[in-house]
Amino acid sequence: ETRAYGDKSNMKSFSLAMLMTLPTALGFQPTISTSATVRKVSFSTSPLAMASSPTEFQKDDYSNSTTSLSMTSTTEFQDEEYYPNRLPTQKGKKMSESIPFLGCSRVLQESDLAGNVGFDPLGLAKNKEQLWEYREAEVKHARLAMLAAIGWPVSEVMDRSIADFFSVPALLDEGDRVPSVLNGGMGKIPVEFWGFCLGMSAAIDMYGVTKARRGDEGYFPGNLGFDPLGLYPIDKEGQDRMKLAEIKHGRTAMVGVLGYVFEEYKTHLAVVDETPFLFQPITETVEEVIEIVVN
Repeated sequence: ETRAYGDKSNMKSFSLAMLMTLPTALGFQPTISTSATVRKVSFSTSPLAMASSPTEFQKDDYSNSTTSLSMTSTTEFQDEEYYPNRLPTQKGKKMSESIPFLGCSRVLQESDLAGNVGFDPLGLAKNKEQLWEYREAEVKHARLAMLAAIGWPVSEVMDRSIADFFSVPALLDEGDRVPSVLNGGMGKIPVEFWGFCLGMSAAIDMYGVTKARRGDEGYFPGNLGFDPLGLYPIDKEGQDRMKLAEIKHGRTAMVGVLGYVFEEYKTHLAVVDETPFLFQPITETVEEVIEIVVN
């Protein structure tokens, strides 16, 4: 090998060049800088790279009899240079993200609230204070809707069993539908339950209003400080993602619950009876599919 490539210095140079080809093949972009004592090869990720962070290869002076190659993590670059914030935001954009042909009000352009996609076609939010009040209301409705989106079908599945266990009348009607404004049956619900719900809601709402008016540092709409499991991230990016996830799920739940209401009113069937395979054991669903295929 020495005869083929000349002296040992040439052999080392060839080996280094071969090592450089591997990161390049994996999607890195090589940048070479040289000095009198250290030759440094840095690889920064390209858009197609699969690496999670930039790496730096250092090669000692060629005068050393043994070639050493070390890989160290580069921490001098900020994460956003490689992973820019991709969360949707209306901030700084004159046209609405949700309705591209409509202009966006200044208050939405200057807001960095999670889920802000410039949707205010009626121009209801005139200033930041009004915008925060609307977001407080939206978050409250979103959280109630998420609870209802789960509680509605679960109550239709479990109500009769629970009623039999406690020897009380079931609240479902003959179509297995839960009581609602359009379904009727609201009179079946005990007054004590209504009182408990109203009292609990009022207490939580008063606590939230007091916290909002106090202007605590770090407060944002819907921040009640309720996190018993410690799931709220400590880094800003993680917090932004969780806020966005909550408001997205909440908006979806509000639309979904509205769908429950009109679907049951129109079909006179419970939502669980419309899609029974979603609310029964997976074994029963599999058996039904096998019977359909066999027959």
